[in-house]
Amino acid sequence: MASWSCRLLFQRGTRLISLRAAAESPSHLVGCVRTVKTTTWFDEHLTEENQEYMRRSTAEEYKRLTAEKLNPLKDEPWERHEWTEGSRRVGLVAVKLGMGPIWTKTGERHVVTMLQVQDCHVIKYLSKEEYDGHSTALLVGGKNVSPFHRSEKDMEMFRNAGVPPKQKVTTFKVSDNAIIKPGTPLYAAHFRPGQYVDVTAKSIGKGFQGVMKRWGFKGQPASHGQTKTHRRPGASGPGDAAKVFKGKKMPGRMGNVYISAYGLKIWRVNTKYNVLYVNGSVPGHRNCLVKVRDTILPTRSSTLLNPPFPTYFTEEDGDLDEDLYDEGLFIHTEPSLTLT
Repeated sequence: MASWSCRLLFQRGTRLISLRAAAESPSHLVGCVRTVKTTTWFDEHLTEENQEYMRRSTAEEYKRLTAEKLNPLKDEPWERHEWTEGSRRVGLVAVKLGMGPIWTKTGERHVVTMLQVQDCHVIKYLSKEEYDGHSTALLVGGKNVSPFHRSEKDMEMFRNAGVPPKQKVTTFKVSDNAIIKPGTPLYAAHFRPGQYVDVTAKSIGKGFQGVMKRWGFKGQPASHGQTKTHRRPGASGPGDAAKVFKGKKMPGRMGNVYISAYGLKIWRVNTKYNVLYVNGSVPGHRNCLVKVRDTILPTRSSTLLNPPFPTYFTEEDGDLDEDLYDEGLFIHTEPSLTLT
């Protein structure tokens, strides 16, 4: 391959310093070109007709795999255990659809976030030795995605589980009596109305922001003061240390980090479309993938509600109503006024 060069110019005072970097391939240069790493193989040597055929055939194959996994107990099911005090169930991967209002029977208005569980499956079981040496874990994936942009290592994991590749794979710590066979589908009926859950997602990125927007600072007077301090933080307050302490609230990049909302109540569960109606606002933008699990708050434990353990199985638990409601939620199909 022919050698090539990249010229960088830096201005220092009145001098121009020219740096020349040469290499045999672009991958040997750092900072000169923007490389895009890809794990695909189909777009390099296949024609458009072959690519179309591959996409169509893989879509049909994944529909067949999903249909077969609807009955996870057909071949050597894993031993089921009973619930005990301190048991920890697996969670779900859901898609944030949006928000809407609901009303209780007493007329109170609440805002809920709708989370849809799309093609959620257990991918892999991790023993204590494989995970952290203290607790077992389950890998759970959600929302089917094209295999052409997944690495061979990831595809091997999905093939071992017998499920299509997933857009998001996350880890849930579980107790020893709550392990589930890889390939088992997970539904929204895993949770029940009245339960409290914790939701984790990546917050919306806001870019570089000042202290007033990032941390809610009041700012300084807009009049009768220095003209350059209206939106500034003021003194950093180190005292005699003469430095800025770690953790000081300063301007910087805002959002685009994983955060959790704890103790959100589930008002409604739609079993037909696998939708959870969760109280309040959930982190993340619309159509993002979130992680939903039983809450860790001790005062809002779901033990008394007796949720399905270790999860909801359609073969054993039977069919449920299309909509499951909390006992305090007003159902719009029912009359609001009655005359006696």
